[in-house]
Amino acid sequence: MNLRLIGLVLGLALFALPAAGQTYPDRAIRLISPNPAGGANDTIVRIVAAKMSTILGASIVVDNRGGAGGKIGAEAVARAQNDGYTLLAASVSTHSFAPVLSQKLSYDPINDFEPVSLFATVQNLLVVNPKLPAQSLTELVAFAKANPGKLNYASGGPGSTSHFAVAMFIALAGIQDITVHVPFRGGGPAMTATIAGDTQFFFSPIAGMVPFVEAGSVRPLAVSGDRRSAALPQVPTTSEAGMPRYKAVGWFGLMAPAGTPAAIVARLSDAVAEANRSPEVIAALRAQGIEPSSSRPREFGTFVQEQLELHRQLVKDVDLKISE
Repeated sequence: MNLRLIGLVLGLALFALPAAGQTYPDRAIRLISPNPAGGANDTIVRIVAAKMSTILGASIVVDNRGGAGGKIGAEAVARAQNDGYTLLAASVSTHSFAPVLSQKLSYDPINDFEPVSLFATVQNLLVVNPKLPAQSLTELVAFAKANPGKLNYASGGPGSTSHFAVAMFIALAGIQDITVHVPFRGGGPAMTATIAGDTQFFFSPIAGMVPFVEAGSVRPLAVSGDRRSAALPQVPTTSEAGMPRYKAVGWFGLMAPAGTPAAIVARLSDAVAEANRSPEVIAALRAQGIEPSSSRPREFGTFVQEQLELHRQLVKDVDLKISE
């Protein structure tokens, strides 16, 4: 009798899995962006989420939980109910940099999440306050060496994408000990400080930075990928600018809490793929220097693990040390 009951329960559970995917979502989804409004992650999330909302037939509410380089928002999702109604706009910051650099990480980047899909990849952009005399990457390095202790650089917080990007740059440039780190609660506030001149340079994902460059609020010096950005074709790559060893390209994706039903994860993955095929999303992302992308859950999971190991090795190779 007990065996029959167990069989019945298992049968109902298996039947319920596809049903969950068919009825999901039937209410608003909360998508946590672990950065303040205005940063790269937030820019990408809002573009893709708006289209996903139409595809899924349910509202997607973006909830900004900035601070600690994205760790606060990531932890909130790791601890959330795994019903598909609380999701994370994950990034190279939350799932590569923070795990490699932080001694106080309160979540497991692999075991606490279900990978859904990649959103996009994006180059980093080095900008300076226009009042700084440096007109190129090499001139910035030379100015820093001639003026030790007088240059402040901004970041979106310890372990953030922007912090890792700039930390790699100053380490390779040999100005790690003569420039001053000023952390903020996200890329938006860090950019504001650089525009105001409170900090003199900032190295962060290009997303969201293009309008400030076009307005002349900051001066761009280099992009971090292997080729120039279509959004700012006049800006050289770091290799062209005299630093061929520097490579720091960011990624952004969607994750759910561990244990979220496979049918729901698949539904969300399908929605990301459809959103990123739409001409309006492609145009909006590429205008910001962002390359839209998507992947199946297992493929994305493998990608995240590979990126984690890649950045762990990079930190070791450069002997990068970042204080919390």
